[in-house]
Amino acid sequence: MQKAKRMEQLGSAIFSEMNIRKQHLEAKNIEVINLGIGSPDRSPAQHIIDAMHSALDNPNNYSYPITGKPELHQALADWYLRRFGVSLNPENEVLVLMGSQDGLGHISLAFIDPGDIALVPDPGYPIYSASILLAQGEIYPMPLLAENNFLPNLEDIPVEVANKAKLMWLNYPNNPVAAVADDKFFKKVVDFAKNYNILVCHDAAYSELAYDGYKPISFLEIPGAKDVGIEFHSVSKTYNMAGCRCGFAVGNADVIKELAKIKSNIDYGVFTVVQEGAVAALSGPQDCVLENTRIYQRRRDVLVDGLRELGWSMPKPQASMFVWAPLPSNYKSSREFAIELLEKTGVLVIPGVAFGQQGEGYVRIALVQPEEKLKEAVIRIKNNFNIGKR
Repeated sequence: MQKAKRMEQLGSAIFSEMNIRKQHLEAKNIEVINLGIGSPDRSPAQHIIDAMHSALDNPNNYSYPITGKPELHQALADWYLRRFGVSLNPENEVLVLMGSQDGLGHISLAFIDPGDIALVPDPGYPIYSASILLAQGEIYPMPLLAENNFLPNLEDIPVEVANKAKLMWLNYPNNPVAAVADDKFFKKVVDFAKNYNILVCHDAAYSELAYDGYKPISFLEIPGAKDVGIEFHSVSKTYNMAGCRCGFAVGNADVIKELAKIKSNIDYGVFTVVQEGAVAALSGPQDCVLENTRIYQRRRDVLVDGLRELGWSMPKPQASMFVWAPLPSNYKSSREFAIELLEKTGVLVIPGVAFGQQGEGYVRIALVQPEEKLKEAVIRIKNNFNIGKR
């Protein structure tokens, strides 16, 4: 059978390679400390689990959900108002998704025709590029560079490209680079999008994993943002419900309508039991969110402080569950560094080049292990991997 040409453009080569190498080590009875995939290792709060337990006993919850429960639409609208001061119409400015990645992957099908240009951050979360490629669009990379605080420089985008672009991806707090954005930057984005008639898709999955008192803002807080864009959110990272697969697209009603049309042709909605858990998460006590943040902040400090003491210099992120670590000066290839680190220490990180050309020179480290495991990772690196020599 001959596969579609689009498959040649989709790749997970480095992720797959690191996983295979991990399996080879485990086959030798070597325990791998996996700091690769950004999947929460903690469980949801008990009141969320209890809500899903209760929903499981309701025989009415086993039919096709089709659309999001009105209670969930309202719960999310209330949460956005409390958290960001953003008013959302729960009837036409909220769409329930099977995880935010569901919407990230499908939005391009509604707005990108073959040959259309999309502005995509580099480095960036892989689904942004994949979404455009699946719609047969063309990617114009926006470099995220340390000297610009990992924000795209909109002034560097050629006018002829901006005039043709139909969609822009943004993600703050960012994966993989763990950068943050302020209202000044988002105001520039709104003006840029209005000037060139571009749809802005902002991924805000990590807005509640922020440290040292920092509070990320929503893109939709900016006046006029709802005219040009939507925001994606989920219960995955905030409430440790990644496997439950429940997310949201919110914002511009016309855009939401078109994404809903795509979704109606693809699936039958989110399992009602999961929706009940999401309602409990958004509407219930938020102590679990604060606890989550404290735990991840301690993990960040244990790992970054420990690695700095070994001579591996890296910044402390203000938000997200990742550390974007520059390679030690005696390494040039992020892939070679990550492989050597894994084979010598059993500590798995992801080469920065997996996220785009501008990711070369970095590795992404996920804070998805308990403190004791992170301390062990530091000890393994200290004992088996000389940061300053090869």
